[in-house]
Amino acid sequence: MQMNTPPRRTIRLTRRGRITLVATGAVVAGIAVAVPLLYLGHAGPAGPARPASLVIPEGWRAGQVYDAVDKALALPAGTTRQSLTKAHLKLPGDAEGNPEGYLFPATYALTGKSTPQMVLASMVDTANRTFNKAPIAAGAQHNAMNIYQAVTIASIVQAESATKSDMGKVARVVFNRLERGMPLQMDSTINYALNRSTLRTTADDTRIESPYNSYQRMGLPPTPIGNPGEEAMKAAINPPAGDWLYFVTVKPGDTRFTADYQQHLRNVAEFNAAQQKSASPGPATTPAATATK
Repeated sequence: MQMNTPPRRTIRLTRRGRITLVATGAVVAGIAVAVPLLYLGHAGPAGPARPASLVIPEGWRAGQVYDAVDKALALPAGTTRQSLTKAHLKLPGDAEGNPEGYLFPATYALTGKSTPQMVLASMVDTANRTFNKAPIAAGAQHNAMNIYQAVTIASIVQAESATKSDMGKVARVVFNRLERGMPLQMDSTINYALNRSTLRTTADDTRIESPYNSYQRMGLPPTPIGNPGEEAMKAAINPPAGDWLYFVTVKPGDTRFTADYQQHLRNVAEFNAAQQKSASPGPATTPAATATK
């Protein structure tokens, strides 16, 4: 039986606020930690040398990428962002000049002649080569969407998935909700609108005026909300079959998917209990995935 969306003030779909730590190749999800850049270079007699490579982790937002390029090239903050108008990036028309979603996460070689425009162009070219491969293009077409829409879904999948094994199910939840005319209600889109990463979303957060507020707006957000990797893209164009409409990561390694709203409420209650148990003293907040009557 098709389920209607519960009142928006009574449920949060997820609780993901993905942060990645890149230092030794490890990924730490759901932990508020600083995200250092991994530079591959050698110090010279005059001090630290310019890095030979720049690593962009999966899921980083465009703003994070711009800051990383500025630091890697030893440029004043804001230089890379300002260079966008001169970069002539090969973006799809739907992007309207915004490279979010197309700054592909990978390792990029840097030289003494590297410029922000060159680095950004390399990222976009890598994204185009990856996203325009025949299997991905065919998968997007099979699901009645264009590549840009697939990248947008992949960016949500990247942000919302606790593990790679969750990605396909998260993508299926997105499709199921879109097909039923339900708002996505993804906390990751709220985080993007507020330029933050957090596990906690308040009722006030869900009422913000933003095209990225997927509690108030129907359909996909207007752009990707980060730069997804190839695994997230594969999940977005070929999700497994399932009737799931809700999910919550109760604890690391325990993400629960269901089509039953009452079961989801029970899962949410466990999540809230775990959050309250681990919360440090401070101002009370309403965690994402909270159900209130």
